[in-house]
Amino acid sequence: MTSVRLRLLILALLPLVVLMPLLLLLAVNRWSANFDNLLITNVESDLRIADQYLQRILTTTGKDVQSLAQSRQFDQVIRDRPAAVSEFLAQHRRAHGLDFLYFLPQARAVGLAETWPVIGVAVRGGNATEIDIFSPANLAVLPETGPDLAARARVAIIATRAAVPTHRSTEDRGMVVHTATPVTTPGHEGVLVGGILLNRNLDFIDTINALVYRDTGGPGARQGTATLFLEDVRISTNVRLFEGERALGTRVSAAVRDTVLDRGQVWLDSAFVVNDWYISAYQPLTDSFGERVGMLYVGFLQAPFDAAKRNAYLLTLAAFLVVLALTVPLFLRLARAIFAPLERMTRTMEQVEAGHLRARIGPVASRDEIGTVAAHLDSLLDQVQERDRALRAWADELNTRVEERTAELREANAKLESTYQQLVMAEKLASIGEITAGVAHEINNPAAVIQGNIDVIRQTLGDAAAPVQTELGLIDRQVGRISAIVSKLLQFARPTEFGSFEEDVEIAAVLRDCLVLVDHVISRARIRVRIRTDPQTPPVRINPGELQQVIINLVTNAVQAMKRRGRLDITIGPALRDDRAGAALIVADSGSGIPEDKLGAVFDPFFTTKLGEGTGLGLSVSQTLIRQAGGIITARNRDAGGAEFTVWLPAQTPEQ
Repeated sequence: MTSVRLRLLILALLPLVVLMPLLLLLAVNRWSANFDNLLITNVESDLRIADQYLQRILTTTGKDVQSLAQSRQFDQVIRDRPAAVSEFLAQHRRAHGLDFLYFLPQARAVGLAETWPVIGVAVRGGNATEIDIFSPANLAVLPETGPDLAARARVAIIATRAAVPTHRSTEDRGMVVHTATPVTTPGHEGVLVGGILLNRNLDFIDTINALVYRDTGGPGARQGTATLFLEDVRISTNVRLFEGERALGTRVSAAVRDTVLDRGQVWLDSAFVVNDWYISAYQPLTDSFGERVGMLYVGFLQAPFDAAKRNAYLLTLAAFLVVLALTVPLFLRLARAIFAPLERMTRTMEQVEAGHLRARIGPVASRDEIGTVAAHLDSLLDQVQERDRALRAWADELNTRVEERTAELREANAKLESTYQQLVMAEKLASIGEITAGVAHEINNPAAVIQGNIDVIRQTLGDAAAPVQTELGLIDRQVGRISAIVSKLLQFARPTEFGSFEEDVEIAAVLRDCLVLVDHVISRARIRVRIRTDPQTPPVRINPGELQQVIINLVTNAVQAMKRRGRLDITIGPALRDDRAGAALIVADSGSGIPEDKLGAVFDPFFTTKLGEGTGLGLSVSQTLIRQAGGIITARNRDAGGAEFTVWLPAQTPEQ
């Protein structure tokens, strides 16, 4: 069996020596993963900025050439001075920073439409700007160009570590921003073509680098680079091969080429760039034919961030070792004074658990809390031994008394519950009666005054009252309706004053009176009521006031269950129960229904699902009233949703 000493050591040292290193390792690894994700997110954002700038170059170049083709100056020159078109285009080529700008008559443009899709779009009346790859021959024959584009495009290929092997020594093709727009001058139709050579376009690539990696001069500033590739060869870059020399002609690694150029995916990861590792982002570039012809790259040096992660790991490890070196010896020294008394206590408690109630710890040398606890424990063991003897004697006597008291409590609780139910109901009906009588008195008096004044108006006006006879009749009917509502309200609140004996009752008639009383509740909740009455329904014998109380309770509960915008179905018809004729009133709602585990308790006194809103006596009292008349109320959940309550009453018999 494991000793107290060993368990205490494990309990204290396990979190410190095992769990804490695991927690630290998990936290640092999580931080490292989040740090790497943040770097990837940053370089992805950098790539979006670079791509936006490239798209801006394409858009600006296309708009410049389109505006020139549609300008009035160009229209006048091509109409009036065709020989000056070349000089005019040369001026605007320099003004717009283009490397070539020339006009193609319609016939020549049609012939080149298949060769260059952008020219084909312009021939059809559209505008197009794309990246295209020009061969040395294409560059050499371009009219209206700046300095020798073929010479500027030529880049010597430098053997690069991890690149795909190649026998080529020079990249002499040109990556060009190629734009074309139609010229619609009558008699001089054609296409205006312009573009920018991106090979060795250092202003273009340095602008991207400045936009993405602004040198703030603060700590943590990223050392970033940007590059434009023609296939896998750097044709414009600010990556340095060595101090002051740009890495033009170096090539991308085989892994990046396979992902970006061969499979057309964006690379977001570490990559070896010329002579160091960078957090890199590569995006494929497509030409006007839809072919992948190059890549756009941005990235920043990985070494500073690797150093930061390495320092974080070392700092965490050093802090843990310092904490461990300081706490473990101190804990072991303090624990020695605890082990011995605790082991004695443990042995004593094991003896007591085995049934030896006379076992004791005895004197303890410690004068601290442990010594005090040991002394108190011995005292408690003395008391436990004494009380054990007393409890055994009391247990037998208590069992006998409990059985007697339990029987008495059951009987008293049943009487109390019945009495409380009657008291609550009596107080409720008495309060309603008093309030209703006062309201009826206050309403009947102004109603009588209104009716009297209407009669005076008729007598005073005589035949002159004919134009408003319809309105006077309407007032008569509404005053009569007020009196009827007050009468029905009094009948519900004080049924004993309007008939305390059972009589033959038409359920449909009582239902109509009840709906008048609860009309405001139904209207406020926007409930649709559908009533179906079978004319063959027999009369039943019951106190009308009691039946009215039951119906109002069921309708009010249904409206509250639906809360808003539901449908209340009320059906009255003949029904047999145990081969006995009778009538059934079915009240069904479209609410959420009654939980199945509570369906059998809905008629129990004080049961309610509206906590804080009801007494839980409504359905219980209603069941009592119906049973006194020889009937029964049942409840179930409908398959279509909602609850359904059925009130069955026996039909009137001839003897009655």
